[in-house]
Amino acid sequence: MNEINEQPNNPLHGKKLVDILEFLVEKYGFKELSYQVDINCFKKDPSIKSSLKFLRRTPWAREKVEQLYLQSI
Repeated sequence: MNEINEQPNNPLHGKKLVDILEFLVEKYGFKELSYQVDINCFKKDPSIKSSLKFLRRTPWAREKVEQLYLQSI
């Protein structure tokens, strides 16, 4: 069996970080995101590209963004 495809209880399974971030930016905008998740990449010259770079290097911040996504869907 392929373990990668067997995560029925993981709501983030199959979701790419870029898709999660684009959903949140469309729903809240960067300004509101910076209030929801207090990280500088949402405050100073925010962009999808710079935010992805930061979130991929920073597990605690990515976890907060993923939790906000789960609360928002």
